[in-house]
Amino acid sequence: MTLTIRNIIPIIKANWVGLNDVAVIDYISIDSRSLQNDENTLFFALSGPNHDGHLYIEELIQKGVHHFVVTQIPENVKGKANFLLVENTLEALQKFAAFYRSQFDFPVIGITGSNGKTIIKEWLNFLLSPDFNIIRSPKSYNSQVGVPLSILGINEKHNLGIFEAGISQMHEMEKLQRIIQPTIGILSNIGSAHDEGFSSVADKIKEKLKLFISVNVLILNKNKTICAFVNPKIKLFSWCSDDKSADVFITKKNIGELTELQVTYREDTFPITIPFQDQASVENAIHCMMVMLYFGYNQKVIQTRMAQLYPVEMRLKVKNGIYNCTLIDDSYSSDFQSLKIALDFLENQKQHKKKTLILSDIFQSGLSNDELYSQVSQLIISNKITRVIGIGETISQYKNKFINSVSFKNVSEFKNAFDNLNFENETILIKGARDFHFEEIVSILEEKTHETVLEINLNAISHNLNFFKSKLKPKTKMMVMVKAFGYGNGGFEIAKLLEHHKVDYLGVAFADEGISLKNAGISVPIMVLNPETTSFAAIIQHRLEPEIYSIKGLKSFLKIAEQKKLKHFPIHIKIDTGMHRLGFEEENITDLIQILKGNETVQIKSILSHMATSDDLKHDSFSKSQIALFEKLSSKLMAELNIKPIRHILNTSGITNYTEAQYDMVRLGIGLYGISNDSEEQKELQIVGTLKSVISQIRTIDANESVGYGRRYMATEATKIATIPIGYADGISRAWGNGVGYVLINNKPAKIVGSVCMDMLMVNVTDIDCKEGNTVIIFGENPTVNFMAKQLNTIPYEIITSISQRVKRVFFRE
Repeated sequence: MTLTIRNIIPIIKANWVGLNDVAVIDYISIDSRSLQNDENTLFFALSGPNHDGHLYIEELIQKGVHHFVVTQIPENVKGKANFLLVENTLEALQKFAAFYRSQFDFPVIGITGSNGKTIIKEWLNFLLSPDFNIIRSPKSYNSQVGVPLSILGINEKHNLGIFEAGISQMHEMEKLQRIIQPTIGILSNIGSAHDEGFSSVADKIKEKLKLFISVNVLILNKNKTICAFVNPKIKLFSWCSDDKSADVFITKKNIGELTELQVTYREDTFPITIPFQDQASVENAIHCMMVMLYFGYNQKVIQTRMAQLYPVEMRLKVKNGIYNCTLIDDSYSSDFQSLKIALDFLENQKQHKKKTLILSDIFQSGLSNDELYSQVSQLIISNKITRVIGIGETISQYKNKFINSVSFKNVSEFKNAFDNLNFENETILIKGARDFHFEEIVSILEEKTHETVLEINLNAISHNLNFFKSKLKPKTKMMVMVKAFGYGNGGFEIAKLLEHHKVDYLGVAFADEGISLKNAGISVPIMVLNPETTSFAAIIQHRLEPEIYSIKGLKSFLKIAEQKKLKHFPIHIKIDTGMHRLGFEEENITDLIQILKGNETVQIKSILSHMATSDDLKHDSFSKSQIALFEKLSSKLMAELNIKPIRHILNTSGITNYTEAQYDMVRLGIGLYGISNDSEEQKELQIVGTLKSVISQIRTIDANESVGYGRRYMATEATKIATIPIGYADGISRAWGNGVGYVLINNKPAKIVGSVCMDMLMVNVTDIDCKEGNTVIIFGENPTVNFMAKQLNTIPYEIITSISQRVKRVFFRE
């Protein structure tokens, strides 16, 4: 569908102020960070309590966006773009989505209810996708903003839509109905979620039913209360387990871990087996089956596909816990109705006789606290919960209503008391509202499946960044290097933190590193230091900024840029001042100037060079000669081309040792990760990465017995050996074995014995009190990466960048 600004103006009832009302629109955006924003984007500047899209208009114009729906035109962008003025940008988005939906004629399933919407949607997509091209809500896009964005994903190839609609107060559903325009309705259930937004249950039912005012059929569990509010003109397709007057009558029985449904429809009865037993999953599955019956699927197809249903990762997650516990993770919701469902789920999933409920304050119940917690108490008793751990100010006041109960005001108090709570051989339901951050509780109780991890301390990265910033003049910019997977520490997570700290540039070695960061949503300018000519097209496409270091490379880039009719595309000119690795040498400068003079295809964003010995003051005179040559050649370029680009030559050690040469920007590399070859500076930096593993097995060998390949270690006496699941495939040098290196166990060094294997190494723990499962420090505070590098006659860079990506990175803040 092709739409222009002129078409859209009457749809959203806007006043147009702009440059080109016939501009074609093919993408709608509300996110200023989206990489899909381009000259054909229409950006809706939504505003909320903590966000105002109007603030990003100037930035978007600079990125090539020319069309905006606004409530007012900021002074700094008047006359620079097309503006569609409306009273309310959210309502304008909804009007546009409603119009867009009306242009398509195919079945659309609209789902609402208090619980199960996303699961039903995902299961229906699984069940029906072999036969339809389905458009459905991404994730849980069921809000006043999410629904229109979901609808705008429809294209001409789709022939079935499945959309959720979620509301929390009156007068919301009619807006979603106009957008979704469902032809088939599913009412999953009516629970207590968002009760506070409605004056009564009746009002909530009537509001939800507004989604179905124009459907051809409404699928629901037959219920006298709900059916009383349904418009009699709406055709129902109902099911029930205790009312044979329903269109589909269902009985169920448990068979092992499965549920067998006996389905009676049109005087025919047939079985359907589903791989669940909890009430919520069974009801969600039945709603899906009803759609298949309505669509006329035969019994065999229904039976085959329904048997293949799978758990959707939503809120209730079963996980292995520490101390032989089983966790049921429902750490993002806390209302009375979902508590009932979760307790039913707990009963079906329990693997232990003992059952513990960790419960936060309950919101959205619609009940007084006295009434609510009395009902919760009865629910817990009927579900035979062994003990209750309450977390929150309110539930703490009602702890006496629960048998075998303890309470804490917040998660921090719980964590402080954790060692005294004695979790062991029990099933634990963790049920909390989002505000309580119960994911921290899950993290403590969850069994750590990855035995070898590289822990990255984000606080330490922030500290080290600020340490080097303190050495800079106020106007000096900073580029931070995140090449080589963030020096082995993790690229995107660190880049995101640096973006938060508003660094000026990120540096990567190759284009694919930069593309990954851009695709992940990083908006900071990214410079590619070693671009290959074959990557220039991708660099342009993803708005990366290449370092140009040769005449050949420059001509290749210009050729591609001119073909794409680019103007002022940012590039960075590298000068070789003595490193003799990459860069224009002095004799190339005249040719460089001739090529660039008057060329408007590219813009020299910066001129840079790289120091070879800034970390070693024995070569001070050479370093200063590099700086002097950089000054000479960069000044010549600037004068001849009449430009004032950013200039930078200092790397991490240069920031400390040659502060007078800061120019306009510096490049921070390994110092960010807490490593310096200056002993005094090292004291100021914080360790970022700690490589940890565990003891897999401990054995005692006798004198004259050997360990590992080649029998390179021979015991001279009875020796206790621990095996650690990390080896050279994980990045541990084989040279670190055979008594050279050590690990730390219970704060004591344990020498590595024998050869480092591909996936394991062995250590001598004869004099260390330890057991299988104990934590092992490979490097961190002790031994340090600097120490390892010195022992191995290498540099810290090699140690940290060698850690395999199969080693899980865990990022944390203290």
